[in-house]
Amino acid sequence: MVLQGQIVDIPNGRIYKGEISIENGKISSIKEKDHNVDHFILPGFVDAHIHIESSMLVPSEFAKLAVTHGTVATVSDPHEIANVLGIEGVEFMIDNGNKVPFKFNFGAPSCVPATSFESAGATIDSDGIKQLLENPEIKYLAELMNYPGVLFEDEEVMKKIAWAKHFNKPVDGHAPGLRGDDITKYINSGISTDHECFTYEEGLEKLQKGMKVLIREGSAAKNFEALADLIPEHFERMMFCSDDKHPDDLMLHHINNLCARAVAKGIDVYKVLQMACINPVKHYNLEVGQLQVGDAADFIVVEDLKQFKTIQTYIDGELVFNNGTSFIKTVEFNNLNNFNCDKKQVSDFRFESEAKQIRVIEALEGQLVTNELKLDSLIVDGNLVSNVEKDILKISVVNRYNNAPPAIAFIKNFGLKQGAIASSVGHDSHNIIAVGVSDEMICKAVNLIIENKGGICAVSEKEEKVVPLPVAGIMSDQDGETIGKQYAELDKMAKQLGSQLNAPYMTLSFMALLVIPSLKLSDKGLFNGKDFKFTSVTID
Repeated sequence: MVLQGQIVDIPNGRIYKGEISIENGKISSIKEKDHNVDHFILPGFVDAHIHIESSMLVPSEFAKLAVTHGTVATVSDPHEIANVLGIEGVEFMIDNGNKVPFKFNFGAPSCVPATSFESAGATIDSDGIKQLLENPEIKYLAELMNYPGVLFEDEEVMKKIAWAKHFNKPVDGHAPGLRGDDITKYINSGISTDHECFTYEEGLEKLQKGMKVLIREGSAAKNFEALADLIPEHFERMMFCSDDKHPDDLMLHHINNLCARAVAKGIDVYKVLQMACINPVKHYNLEVGQLQVGDAADFIVVEDLKQFKTIQTYIDGELVFNNGTSFIKTVEFNNLNNFNCDKKQVSDFRFESEAKQIRVIEALEGQLVTNELKLDSLIVDGNLVSNVEKDILKISVVNRYNNAPPAIAFIKNFGLKQGAIASSVGHDSHNIIAVGVSDEMICKAVNLIIENKGGICAVSEKEEKVVPLPVAGIMSDQDGETIGKQYAELDKMAKQLGSQLNAPYMTLSFMALLVIPSLKLSDKGLFNGKDFKFTSVTID
């Protein structure tokens, strides 16, 4: 096969008219040749850090959408399914991904469970990490979210890092806000990347100390604007990633959108494309072509180098997307899950107290970090309840692996005026998390998730909508277009109930993420991420 176009030579910073010959899935030659084809040929995009599960799609269905935006590969941490099902879940992701022509590159999840302060469905210790890293399909040790464990040299954490070094595989970091001597020690342990920077100064310090910084732009956490000015000087040590991307977002764009935004800022296109196409391949030693003779024929054809609208996507020389049509097929698989709790009673969500003040989680738009607020409580018949007028809503996390009393706290900025929303996508242990205007509505939403053994839902007095997630309680068994539309309808209902958040379900899913400060809620109670210990909801 021979393809003509304007060939984008990223390493040499040039564009020339040429043709590419492909034989047996590889590029056999690239020649300069005059022609009248205006479209640009460049290496495919790579998402340098993503949890495929966050799309609510199994890998094969994720690939079907991703190729429409010129993505040919991902660096994928199967951390979410691992917290539900352990190594069996990781193996499911690899197996399903291998059934389609797309280059998934999975890591060994380093934090299963993420902390000892929550109930997860599985454990992967250092022996399990060794077992995973022995597999050549596991490319790296995935994000070490337990940065206190690194700083205090926890024996199990250090063993996991040692196994990654033994197998000569990179170690991903996760250190939001870590600065000074602490980040120096974290880096010196062997951790090479971070995708959690949320200020320019933080990103710069980590880069200067030798770390590679990933600019994250997901459905909830958006750090592009804060970090983009680092690109011109530091592009050789930077990459783009999504981290978590919901299906409706994935239907619209992927890494191509970050390239377009960077170029629109006046940043050199070759620097931008090196981050999007080249740097992840080199850092993670991926078997992904870079538009060189002898490489796998992984490349894309785009209309221009401003919007990067994809016309065609090739993987191993196979045309997997062409002019609006994805050729990746739906594959069969068996659903697997871990869901073992009974339905709840309204009384389970009472919080009996006479405390006048409470600690309140302040959710922040576009951020995973939260603030701690100290606000007046609202008490009805000895029960602390949601104060809808002041947007202080009750939030609950319910253990889905065993029967246990729900954990209860309060949160601000969800904005619901009626009803409740709930989800079994609750990073990182994926217990049920719900927020609502009353105990009755919270209970109704939680029970709808339990009935479906996983999903996301919205309920009001008169209506209820649910998107079932039967695969580990975090992924659908439907195709991307179907789940994307269903999710968009649910998102719309949450906003009709009053939420002002851009992505209320994505934000909700991170309110149980204990490793990111400040206040979060696990199934065991309210947690202070700065001190890394539980704290009380009430203030005496």
